Amino acid sequence: MSEHSPDAQEYVDSMVAKRGYVLEYHKYMAANDFEVLQAANQLVEAAYLKPRMLDRKTKELLFILSLTVMRADPAHIASHIRVALDEGASSEEILEAMEIALPEAGVVAFQHGFEVWCEVTKATPIEPTRPV
Repeated sequence: MSEHSPDAQEYVDSMVAKRGYVLEYHKYMAANDFEVLQAANQLVEAAYLKPRMLDRKTKELLFILSLTVMRADPAHIASHIRVALDEGASSEEILEAMEIALPEAGVVAFQHGFEVWCEVTKATPIEPTRPV
């Protein structure tokens, strides 16, 4: 294994500070193609992290919806749910944002994100009283 650049380490640490999370692929790209990670992250910085018209909470709700529709990796969806909660979104607001996936993307896409929401928010079900 090669020695990692101190610049790459600092960059990953700054990503965590700005985003509130870092994904597995960020870590591997920092170690293996730092230049492309930086280029890709510039788009994320401009569209997502830079203060503009939408506040961070709203952006997180939109991210959660889009990741749900795309059936993204559960860890990716979970990271945005946690940041949304940290930004003041309630569990109910996050669920409502995810439910927008139902008419356009369907039940399967919604269920993918909903399972992650249940896990992160520690939601509890109502069990049937009769045997199924």
